[in-house]
Amino acid sequence: MPQQFNGEMLRLARQFRGFVQKDMAEAIGVDAAILSRAENNALVPAEHVIEKCAQYLRVPVAFFHTQFQPSGVPLSFHPMWRSKQSVTQRERDKVLAEANIRGFHLRKLLQSVSIAQDLPLPRYEPGEYGNDCREIAKMVRRAWGVPAGPLINLTNYIERSGVFVFHVDLGYVDVDGLTVRLPGTAPCIFLNKNLPADRMRFTLAHELGHLVMHQVPSAEMETEAHQFASGLLIPLDDIRPVFRSARRIDLPLLAHLKPQWRVSMQSLVFVAKDLGLLTDGQAQTIWKQFSAKKYKLREPPELDFALEPTSLGRSVINAHLKRLGYTQEELAKALVLHVDDLRELYDLEQPRGGLRIVT
Repeated sequence: MPQQFNGEMLRLARQFRGFVQKDMAEAIGVDAAILSRAENNALVPAEHVIEKCAQYLRVPVAFFHTQFQPSGVPLSFHPMWRSKQSVTQRERDKVLAEANIRGFHLRKLLQSVSIAQDLPLPRYEPGEYGNDCREIAKMVRRAWGVPAGPLINLTNYIERSGVFVFHVDLGYVDVDGLTVRLPGTAPCIFLNKNLPADRMRFTLAHELGHLVMHQVPSAEMETEAHQFASGLLIPLDDIRPVFRSARRIDLPLLAHLKPQWRVSMQSLVFVAKDLGLLTDGQAQTIWKQFSAKKYKLREPPELDFALEPTSLGRSVINAHLKRLGYTQEELAKALVLHVDDLRELYDLEQPRGGLRIVT
């Protein structure tokens, strides 16, 4: 017996493709009110309408019969979007739809394979530690056994704690990253793969801060996550002797430290100021130099370092393709999408044809 039509999956597919309801209704020749009621599960569309929707949205018909309830706005989503006035509702919907689809895939995939979590994902309430988020970051480093100094591969530590990290193409929208926590599966952090590596690492640390400290939203949560990220990547006790051993804190020193600590030059300026190693006048001079060289928009490309690779999500995909023997077509069918979308979402190459031995 076929499963019941799920209007939420119709809405999810439409938002994933970036279409507005009115335009889609016109394109498939259906009254917009019918489409609206279908998405809200107020009616089950006729089979020919469902087929038109599937063709227009480039998904299998079975996608609309999948029993999955998409997650709403993530914990850190609203404050982040509120600060970016240029982001449209359609762009917001598209970002969240892709995150939900990937989360749905992950839930399906983890029914067949398990992942090894060899690090804890600590939980701390900022109010219990005097709202000192740098101190909480220090405790996370201690819980994970991170050596003093630069945290070389943050992605590896986070994935070892059971959190999935995905690099996704968010070039169509002004957002750095977000975290989705679907019931019954591991948290997923989505990062804009178009970011330079220093900004991506800070975004990753920021999202980790939300996972560690925030179970419910608060007015201070973005500031707290920012302080946590700085403390995690640039512990004050570790960077202080580095600054003090230098003759002065200037652009050459910041450029020298950036690839070592794998953070932006601007982050290092803020930390030096917090340590009291830069006066207001000295910091202002550096900021003027940044402005003159347009470093606030883009720091020197020659100081860029490689993006940290992700592996946990790819290992789950590979377990199905290699260990469990799925073809890409079979895996796409299991995840209720077309194989071209499977390859695009998970950076899979199309299998090459080869010689077949006939005996």
